[in-house]
Amino acid sequence: MYRLFAVAALLIGLAACTNPNDLDEGPAPLGDFKLAHNIVVTPNITKGPASRDASDAEWVAAMTKAIDERFSRYDGDKLYHIGVSIEGYVLAVPGVPVVASPKSALIVKVTLWDDAAGKKLNEKPEQITVIESFSGETWVGSGLTQSKEEQMTNLARNAAKLIQNWMMREKHQKDWFGGTAADRAAAPKAAKPAAAPAAAPAKSAPTKS
Repeated sequence: MYRLFAVAALLIGLAACTNPNDLDEGPAPLGDFKLAHNIVVTPNITKGPASRDASDAEWVAAMTKAIDERFSRYDGDKLYHIGVSIEGYVLAVPGVPVVASPKSALIVKVTLWDDAAGKKLNEKPEQITVIESFSGETWVGSGLTQSKEEQMTNLARNAAKLIQNWMMREKHQKDWFGGTAADRAAAPKAAKPAAAPAAAPAKSAPTKS
């Protein structure tokens, strides 16, 4: 796990930023998705180097709330379960501004279940690496400006947003979640194949007189 965090730290500068502050907007389309069970577990959680402490229960509460905030807004026709395993975290401690301020990070694995089919949509859990959002408070490191609870909320909300992004990619690439009745009605209808032309009647052979 330490090695995993080392790799994640190297990728922080290259990682795509995400903005989880869109909960006051309409939810991005996810077809017929409706959240059933929101399950967060911490069987193998590891605290990374130079991190504040956080209990398993605190992480479960933060992540459960973030998932519920983002996905309970959907009202599709089919039920799906989201399972999240929190693998590891770093909650930045105060450091030297700009030069050595550590960043907070979180690693989770996600599995989705189709309730009606009784099976997983992804057999292999999707691993997602999360970093704290860039802001006026965190550019010098959140350890200097935020409490542990604020750091956890920030990371959990970012994780929920990245989970949504992943689900949307899978919807488009693998047709997850189907579509709502309105989506299906608006979909272009396939053109009917043209009828084959009728065969010309066969000419009879000329008769000899």
